[in-house]
Parts: sequence; C-alpha cells; structure tokens
Amino acid sequence: MSTPDISAELKKLVELQELDKRIFDLKQKKEEVPVLLERLQKAFEDKKANYKSLESNLQKMQLKQKEKEGDLGAKEEGIKKSQSQLGVLKTNKEYQAKLAEIESLKADKSVIEEEILRLMDEIETAKKALDEEKKVLAGEEKVYNEEKRAVEEQAKDTDASLQAEEGKRQIAAAGIDKKILQAYEHILHGRGGVALVQVSNNSCEGCHMRVPHQVINEIKMYNRLITCENCNRILYLEEGE
Repeated sequence: MSTPDISAELKKLVELQELDKRIFDLKQKKEEVPVLLERLQKAFEDKKANYKSLESNLQKMQLKQKEKEGDLGAKEEGIKKSQSQLGVLKTNKEYQAKLAEIESLKADKSVIEEEILRLMDEIETAKKALDEEKKVLAGEEKVYNEEKRAVEEQAKDTDASLQAEEGKRQIAAAGIDKKILQAYEHILHGRGGVALVQVSNNSCEGCHMRVPHQVINEIKMYNRLITCENCNRILYLEEGE
C-alpha cells in the first residue's frame, strides 16, 4: 500500500475545509429557521392579545347592558303592576304604601337608566378603540406575513445552497486518502465545523495558541498530519511560509 503524499492531501483538505465551513454555516442558518418563525409568531400573538382584550371587555360591557336592560324591564313591569293595584286598595294607608312602593321602583328605574346610558357611552368608546386596534392589527399582520414569507424564502435558498455545497463536498472528499479523510472528519464533528487550520505568525488560527518551532518544522516535513497540541485541529502552512 502506497504512502499518501501529505503535502498534496493537505491541499485537498484545504479545499474540503472551505466547503465544510460553508456547509456548517448553512446548516446553522437552517436550524435557526424554526426559531425565527416561532419568534415572529409569538410577537404577532402578543400584538393580537391587546385586540382580544379590548374585544373581551366590549363583550362584557354589552352583556352588562343586556342585564341592566332586563333589570329595567323588570322595574317597569313592577311599576305597571303596582299602578294597576291602586284602584283596588281599600284603605288610605294601603294606598299611600303602594304609592311609596311605586316611587321606590321609579327611583330604581331612574338609576338603572343612568347606568344604561353610561354603559352605552362606554360601549361606543370601546367600539371605536376596537376599530382602531383592528386597523393597527391588520398592519401588524401584513408585516408578520411579509417577514414570515421572507424567512421561508431564505430557508429555501439555504436548502438549495446546502444541497449544492454537499454535492461539491462529495466530489472533493472522494479524491482524499480514506484514512486522512477519516482523521479529518473525526476532528471536524467535535470542533464546530473546523478541523483544519493554518499556522499564521507562529500561532494556531483555531485556538490562537503559539505553535512551537519544532512543530512547525514537523509540518514542513510532510511525513504525517500534525495537530495542534491545544485544540487538536490539523495544522498546515501556506506555501512559502
């Protein structure tokens, strides 16, 4: 079995690493889509909550108005009934008591009428506020739908880009020595999509730790893959360094 040309394999890994960085970023963007959509929906639901609150308050006031109108009807029936009984009363005392009862019912009726008028004013104000909030919410819904559509369109573009990059990666990976590829991919999955880094100014670009001169000399010998003593990523040098 022939020994792989480490220099040539590193050049292939550099190309593969660039693809893997793009793939990693695209996958992250794809994972963010459900989070973004959920965040947009929650923000819109929070805005809808104010409209629902105004709507609920209006319904309560309308229900209260109906109850008061029922009470008013009951008082009016009571007044009619008491007035019809005046003609059959035999004593002045009974007559005066019935008149007092009628006056009390009329006073209650007057209070209820005032409450109904107050409720009608409040309902009118609440309806106007609800109509205004409905217009605001319609605008918010339009913005929400546009933002949602933009996120979904971006997700489609991301999927298409990811598919294209993964196709390129498959071709690039096929031309790399299997053992070297295996070592590279083992590091890749544990290092956030970055398994191969350049040594620049005597420092590892992955963890920024200083690389000893002895290690740099070993890289230049191209006898085997050399990894960073700190982050364990594969190290390489640009041509001419």
